Amino acid sequence: MARKARQRISYVLPLANSPGGHRLGVNGLAVDQVQSILFVDELLCLVLEIANHFRSYSGGRDGLICAWDLNLFLENDESTDENRFPIPEDSFPPSHQRPKQSTFRKQVQAHTQWVNDILLAQSNSALVSASSDITVKVWRPHSEDSQIPTTIGLHSDYVKCLASPGAHSDWVASGGLDHKIRLWDLNGAGEKLRIDIGEDENSAKGSVYALSVRGSIMASGGPESIVRLWDPRSGKRITNFVGHTDNIRDILINQDGDTVMTASSDQSVKVWSITAGRCMYTLTMHNDSVWSLYSDHPQLELFYSSDRSGLVAKTDVRGCEDMDDGLSLAIAQEQEGVSKIVVAGDYFWTATSSSSINRWRDVNTMMDIQLPEAPLPYQGSSIVSRQKIPSPPPNSSCLTADGPAMSQIPFTCVIRISSNAPIPSQKLRDVEVATIYSGTSARKISDAIVDQDLGIIIPYHDLPEQTIEGQNGLIKHVMLNDRRRVLTLDTAGEVMMWDLLKCVPIQSFGKRHLEDVKPEVENMESVANWCGVDTRTGRLAVILEENYCFDAEMYADELELVNAGEFREDQRINLGKWVLRYLFAKLIDEELDRDGAYRRHLIADYCKSSSIRRINAPLSIQLPVRPLKLQNDRDQEDSMITPKAINGISGTPGLLIGVATPYPNGLNLNQNSQTTAQIPATIEEGSTLEKRTSQHSQPRTSTEKTIDYFSPNSHVKGPSDGQTKPPTTPGETAAPDPSNAALPVDGDKDEKSSSSFFSKKLRMNFPKKLGRSSVEVKPAVLDERLEESDRSEDKEDRIVQDNFFGTIQKIRYEYDERLQNQPSQPLPSMINPSSVNETPNLQHPPYTAVIIQEERPDSGGVADLYRGTVSSVGHDADLIEKSAPMWLGELLLRNTMPEKEMPKVSFVLLPFQDLLPSIASSDGNTRLTANRMLRAKKILAYVAERIETPPPEPNPRALKPEEYLDLYCQNQLVEHNTTLATLRAHIWKTGGDVVLYYKSNGKKPEVERILTDRAAAMSAAETSGKIGPAIQPLS
Repeated sequence: MARKARQRISYVLPLANSPGGHRLGVNGLAVDQVQSILFVDELLCLVLEIANHFRSYSGGRDGLICAWDLNLFLENDESTDENRFPIPEDSFPPSHQRPKQSTFRKQVQAHTQWVNDILLAQSNSALVSASSDITVKVWRPHSEDSQIPTTIGLHSDYVKCLASPGAHSDWVASGGLDHKIRLWDLNGAGEKLRIDIGEDENSAKGSVYALSVRGSIMASGGPESIVRLWDPRSGKRITNFVGHTDNIRDILINQDGDTVMTASSDQSVKVWSITAGRCMYTLTMHNDSVWSLYSDHPQLELFYSSDRSGLVAKTDVRGCEDMDDGLSLAIAQEQEGVSKIVVAGDYFWTATSSSSINRWRDVNTMMDIQLPEAPLPYQGSSIVSRQKIPSPPPNSSCLTADGPAMSQIPFTCVIRISSNAPIPSQKLRDVEVATIYSGTSARKISDAIVDQDLGIIIPYHDLPEQTIEGQNGLIKHVMLNDRRRVLTLDTAGEVMMWDLLKCVPIQSFGKRHLEDVKPEVENMESVANWCGVDTRTGRLAVILEENYCFDAEMYADELELVNAGEFREDQRINLGKWVLRYLFAKLIDEELDRDGAYRRHLIADYCKSSSIRRINAPLSIQLPVRPLKLQNDRDQEDSMITPKAINGISGTPGLLIGVATPYPNGLNLNQNSQTTAQIPATIEEGSTLEKRTSQHSQPRTSTEKTIDYFSPNSHVKGPSDGQTKPPTTPGETAAPDPSNAALPVDGDKDEKSSSSFFSKKLRMNFPKKLGRSSVEVKPAVLDERLEESDRSEDKEDRIVQDNFFGTIQKIRYEYDERLQNQPSQPLPSMINPSSVNETPNLQHPPYTAVIIQEERPDSGGVADLYRGTVSSVGHDADLIEKSAPMWLGELLLRNTMPEKEMPKVSFVLLPFQDLLPSIASSDGNTRLTANRMLRAKKILAYVAERIETPPPEPNPRALKPEEYLDLYCQNQLVEHNTTLATLRAHIWKTGGDVVLYYKSNGKKPEVERILTDRAAAMSAAETSGKIGPAIQPLS
């Protein structure tokens, strides 16, 4: 049977005054020509479609998909190649002389990790995104539920790329690191086809980094440097192209489906002929890894490429018989590697690891090339002089945002297209100039940015025309010791401190190093790890899992609560329970309203059915006697043993101090002894979260009764010889004693486990053997057994779902049973959220994101089941009831948490210099164990109770034990509010049991008299030689 997937709750702290936009690098872009929107996908991909007015979408490393209004007016792509770029000046209205700035429209948190690729599909009505959270999602921004992207596919590893066969297709293909290409139906029908990359080649490799589809051809590439061609209809492999020497990063296929263009990290762009089955051209205009390709030309004769150094190149081979005769220009230079480039009209956009998006004016490759100066022997040549920074001539045929553009392309922008290409020059040049540069035709410009003959390669644009500014995202975090505050570092270098409970920033430290700020705000506390924190999406996300989110507790007087006076002195608050209670506060209110309506409807139906009586109905109905069913396991409940208290002390999960196992041979400790390292250590708690698993034997109610902190637990005796057994620590199982293996266990238990139902009934009427037990056994009644079996069968018919709604079902079943058994009694609500005393009022920002996730063991990732905000959880009650786990429903609606034994700390408690009486038991044992949250002042109260005689009447003015007693550990005075966990982590700092010493500070006369009497007794004993010298005092 497969293991049930674990579910967890996450919440994301909102950033203060957060404007729209990305906070981490942008991976992809797409432009909707109909709706005028720009789609952006952070860092890796860009897709654009030409339109009169543009709206774009972007997706990024922060998991966001943003929509932008580009506010551009561009001509349609209907002009001829010869006259595409020149635009008459009078064709622009005056308001469009200078393009407007792009503006933010809206955004949606589509993924929980990086968005690696996006594309537009179904006539631009659907935006498909691929993410490192292993999901493929579709967002329909123009529909009514535009804020809810839906998952259409799931990989088992990061999804790196997407491809669509056309704008009107009803499916998309995705490829990822799981070595799979999957085809997904955009209408929600699921997977249409799956291709295993390494299946035909018997290879364990096959990660997909690049994917493209055109007609009946699909091409994929990855780290194996192999271009694989597939038939998307059958999934069969057509052929492989081998020639690259590094990872293939992008692929294009022409409209006819007979040419493939690939970009690789080996610094080359290759053109493959499917008909010939080989590489036709290798283009080397880049001198770094080529990351992206873009072309809207049907035959790929005009295309754009970008590389890791930030260079953007435009290559035009239109009208050339050989691609080596084409022209390649450096048109832009980014500060970081350009992962994707998209083009629309007269503009192109670039995506980098920055959160900003740059827009550039395109360059017309049909313009003449401005040649460099002639060498000195040919100064009479008519070549136009070369300039490093070109300036526009007075007459221009092309417009830019700031006015007229250059009529010629500077020679410094020209890049040699390949090693076989001649040196680029003006198409119509004189023979004199041709003779000068003919000797350099065998050189490769891409070998260096500086060429001896061509000079420095200077891109056409050095600055973008407009930048869509991004925001600063969080990139690093440090959790502080109190587990309530976190320090973060953002992309601007600013350090901020956050409160995980209130979900707000506390303090800004400016641009500093985290390592320098941490010592200034760190404190000496030790709190159990109750949450996980990450900043992978540029924001602070807190993760709560069932097996550890209830481990941490804090005292109310340490949390700076407004109404702290209403709590008792030792009031503790569970941090996980507190946060969850108010993250879902509106959900609880909604469930209370629904519960009230359900109870009213239930009572009305019951009254209506009970008022309908049949005339002349018989008073009773004779039923046939049903034969008794014999079952061997009918009375399993009879064999259950009720846990009993050990010597009258029940194991409640409070701050109980119990006597632990004494040391062998009555070992005693003093300040001069070196036996501390030989103290046997006890297992208190796992070092990692994986070692702490929840125990669900019984649900525990979070409201605990007041308990006796100082009741000692006596030693557990063996069943035969009374030997002392060591107490079992949390997480351990007591090992069976081999000496007792032959001893008989309770005979009745053996008989019950082996006897049948009928024989058990006969045996129960006979008295037990003498000496077994003094408990009187009542005879069983067969009729009661039958009635109970009927009720149990009715209960078995009730099915409870294993989710949040299952808790609601159990509550409603209890309503039905109560109404049948007590119809005349009122029907109170059985939804009992935690009270204000347990969970004080906590106000979270309304836009705090709330996410319910599920681990998928079969796919190796985590999938989102629900995503909302603190303000929307009430409206989304139906969704949460289906997606949230049952343990969350039990916590919110019934105030119960999963049963889990709290870790304890073992310690030795000794009097300082033996000046005060010992708290040891009759056998001299001073080894104790208590909850890790026990404070030092409670230990001193335990000492005072043991060494002092209680007064006949309580005195309200009497000193508290912590006022006249001091506690020492490792020669350090311990603060009264220090917990055992903090003592062990920050003061004791070694293995074994913590050793503590108590002494009087002289503020209570009664204790001073005890000291005086014991000092006199010790002096007399030393004089008579009965005892050794006194222990050295603490330094």
